[in-house]
Amino acid sequence: MRTDASMLDWGDVLRFANHGNPTPERRDERSEEEWKSALTAEEFRVTRLKGTERAFSSEMCSLFEPGKYKCVCCGTPLFDASVKFESGTGWPSFTQPIKESAVAYHIDSTFGMKRVETICNTCDAHLGHVFPDGPAPSGLRYCINAVALRKMED
Repeated sequence: MRTDASMLDWGDVLRFANHGNPTPERRDERSEEEWKSALTAEEFRVTRLKGTERAFSSEMCSLFEPGKYKCVCCGTPLFDASVKFESGTGWPSFTQPIKESAVAYHIDSTFGMKRVETICNTCDAHLGHVFPDGPAPSGLRYCINAVALRKMED
């Protein structure tokens, strides 16, 4: 049950993952070659091939200045720094997406685990995963690859 009308909780995440995601405001669909030419090799590996960057490899984990983070692939705003927190996991962590339709969810059963993958709802870029062990009030921890994000200019 939601604690706030605009706040997602674990039940919402599971509902989206199992029964369909919110409709995105727009779609950005490019060929693999177009993505390869637009991204660095590491950005492509993580976002298009569902890779993971090494834990603690980005200074973004410890940066908490105000601002918004967008998808490195398509520029869609995804997260606000006001809901960013230090999770100690080695990846930037957030409690909520910027809006319900920004992120899509898929059950991920790779590596013998059952997790919920987060992807950009505009371009299907792999972002990371979401877990139900975050701080109150949502209880969510969006564990996101820093290479999948870019801080938006004011």
